[in-house]
Amino acid sequence: MQRRSLEGSLCPIARSLERVGEWWSMMILRDAFHGLTRFDQFQRSLEIAPNMLTRRLNGLVEAGLLERRRYSARPPRDDYVLTARGRDFWPVMVAMASWGNRHLAHEGIASQVVDAVTGAVAEPVMVDATTGRRLDETGYVFAAGPAADDAVRRRMAFARRQRGPLQREDSLG
Repeated sequence: MQRRSLEGSLCPIARSLERVGEWWSMMILRDAFHGLTRFDQFQRSLEIAPNMLTRRLNGLVEAGLLERRRYSARPPRDDYVLTARGRDFWPVMVAMASWGNRHLAHEGIASQVVDAVTGAVAEPVMVDATTGRRLDETGYVFAAGPAADDAVRRRMAFARRQRGPLQREDSLG
């Protein structure tokens, strides 16, 4: 069964999944953040079939997350390097790793984010850059944006009705 494309969706989550939602793509990005750049490095790390790796690398290049840089003319060989768009994916990878360690690492933590200088274990959180407040589901919600169509506005209105009025803990006197 062929999955439908999410390319035309207005939902930012659906659009993101269209580009990186396939698990091989996520693993390639993980390895790129770990410094891998060459086809054979990705193949060894992931134990992925060459044709699958080629498709996924091409998709990540087309999506603007990786850039292909030729390092050998004969035979033709390329490095795959994170672009600015790809590097912007870092917080997503950190959040996934943190969530996985918190909820799925039953045998113990095998990989974690640490301070590059001190080695101290980091406790990743997402914060609002304007207020510095932690972004969580009790204080922040999704809302229709300027480009929202009627379907998005209906979905957001339904979610708002389900939630009821917003109350922040610090305002509950």
